[in-house]
Amino acid sequence: MKEKTAEELVAELMIKCGFGNVICPIEPVSGGFMHRMYRVRTDHGIYAVKHLNPKIMAREGVHDNFERAEKIEYLLEKENIPIVPSITVNDHKMQEVEGNYYYLFNWQEGHITDWNHISNDECKTAGNILGRIHAIDPENAAHQEPELSNINWHEYIHKANEEKNEIASLLADNEKLLIYAEKELNQARASLPDIICVSNEDMDPKNIMWDNGNPWVIDLECLDYGNPISHVLQLALQWSGITTCNMDVEKMVAFFDGYLEAYDNCFRAYSSVFGLAYTWVEWLEYNIQRALGTCTDETERQMGISEVQNTVERIKYIHTIEKEIKDALDSRLHQIEAARYDNHDERICSKVRK
Repeated sequence: MKEKTAEELVAELMIKCGFGNVICPIEPVSGGFMHRMYRVRTDHGIYAVKHLNPKIMAREGVHDNFERAEKIEYLLEKENIPIVPSITVNDHKMQEVEGNYYYLFNWQEGHITDWNHISNDECKTAGNILGRIHAIDPENAAHQEPELSNINWHEYIHKANEEKNEIASLLADNEKLLIYAEKELNQARASLPDIICVSNEDMDPKNIMWDNGNPWVIDLECLDYGNPISHVLQLALQWSGITTCNMDVEKMVAFFDGYLEAYDNCFRAYSSVFGLAYTWVEWLEYNIQRALGTCTDETERQMGISEVQNTVERIKYIHTIEKEIKDALDSRLHQIEAARYDNHDERICSKVRK
């Protein structure tokens, strides 16, 4: 039997969910690097449809992760966090058609900020949203050994050379830096205090839509419980330009200003866990695998190659500005005088913050 096209599957999905007949060809739109997104017009309205990557959906435990994210999404809706939630149909957010999995959304007008033209005010607003999310129900957690990164760079370089893949020389030339970056990442993870909260680790600039100046957070599949210190540092760096290798310390400070207005557990030793900025090594590994053929098609393989190149350059850039950012983290955040931090007792911060 002939495999159905994306258009045919989406048309079947819309009818199944009661959203009418597709009245024009579906339009691919930017949907991130892992899933595919479409703008779909039917005789009932306009919707965004996200087709979840089949390779990812085949991984063990992935459906449990999505279910957890869906429960947190309901929680954010209840707390009036400005999000674009997936539509619930027959008590389910995730929909399935012939082994393919989808999320549906009402179409949200607006635009995503150009990564090269993010304003300080937008950084502060984004930081405040993240702070509001972290403030929902933070708690001290029992200590657990962190999940450390363990990437065999030499083996990937060997495989790329065997395949005469164009990423081989790039990885070989930067092997020492990648080993350093992974080591710094692991040391930072091991140094994090034991705090856990609701979080959105994926709330970078591409995942906030702006409609007449109003923010709407999209792409919520990564909602989970996590460490607020890790997530605020990484997102502050992303919003201030580290992703595009154009870091602006003032934007980082603005992000933290907005964040600390909404949630403050008194932690200030962010420079000591700066190695978290090198989390990019894990995104690099994922794309090395795609570049070496672990993907759905040639388009995805080429995307993997492109992201390997981009991510290596990003890691090199982070290394060059490491000291500058650490100095700013130590000197520019609103300082407090506290012998300890305790997210169960906000009064500690409110009494001593300067």
